[in-house]
Amino acid sequence: QVQLVESGGGLVQPGGSLRLSCAASGNIFTIGTMGWYRQAPGEQRELVATITNGDYRNYADSVKGRFTISRDNAKKAVYLQMNSLEPEDTAVYYCNVDRLTTGRGPMFDRWGQGTQVTVSS
Repeated sequence: QVQLVESGGGLVQPGGSLRLSCAASGNIFTIGTMGWYRQAPGEQRELVATITNGDYRNYADSVKGRFTISRDNAKKAVYLQMNSLEPEDTAVYYCNVDRLTTGRGPMFDRWGQGTQVTVSS
């Protein structure tokens, strides 16, 4: 059973920082592009940042210069360092992997359960 488990969300004041983590578990051989998405109440889910297994990074314009995505392939994990947080960053943040190779064959478009980030004074 392949799972993605996020952690690190919470309540933070404007201008503060949080670091999100997402770890993949299961009989996994390789992981493709990993990413973070977010969904605010009443809004569609949107891309925040992605990182390929070659470390190419892509960011939404709204987070460039404030957020940094990274990954640790040995730990099958992806991280999102969020600095200078704004109330507009409030959302549920979801981890995503576009493809994995596992003991049961390939899997595509896997999601974590989400972690709440609230930016408020």
